[in-house]
Amino acid sequence: MGKVEGGMKCVKYLLFIFNFTFWLMGSLVLAVGLWLRFDPNTVCLLGKGGPETFFIGVYILIAAGGLVMLVGFFGCCGAVRESQCLLGLFFACLLAIFGAEVAAGVFGFLNKDEIIEEVKTYYDNSAKDYNNTTIQSYYRTLNCCGSTSVSPSLCQDITTNKTVKCDVAIEEFFNSKLFIVGYVGIGVAGVMIIGMIFSMVLCCAIRNSREVI
Repeated sequence: MGKVEGGMKCVKYLLFIFNFTFWLMGSLVLAVGLWLRFDPNTVCLLGKGGPETFFIGVYILIAAGGLVMLVGFFGCCGAVRESQCLLGLFFACLLAIFGAEVAAGVFGFLNKDEIIEEVKTYYDNSAKDYNNTTIQSYYRTLNCCGSTSVSPSLCQDITTNKTVKCDVAIEEFFNSKLFIVGYVGIGVAGVMIIGMIFSMVLCCAIRNSREVI
């Protein structure tokens, strides 16, 4: 079996380091997804009966994080063993994840306003149904009071910022969460492009070294 030498050996070790970093980034993506899913404030605001659109994006993020960790492991093994098969699988998986991330990013961007409106509607309906537990959780978590369609009288007995409307606070809260998802996705997508380039260069070098032998 031919071994890569010279500059390609450097590429091999760079790819291994990259894949280990990629595995760590997968761990980060998974951690961010789990944090968004089980964050007490988010769970409190989107309890039973709440809108599910936000969590759809979060579930995609969790699945992507787990898959990225698995792909990073394949890439490390492929780089160390100089395996064309594993490197090819690594490239194909990166391409698939990249496509999925682009699709998820477009989904999140197109549905951002819809997610926020669903939460606002859920808040308004809870107020109309006199669901005090849900309403009070909004007041305490977001430090707000009332909205354009909900009377501020419902929060008279709660210590909260009565000058901030809850519809405005909801928009700010979920925008901040969605921006985190967006920034993480862009970072991982950039790293994946570098990984695809490295893997293809090393794979071609391994094939050429075998042809020479």
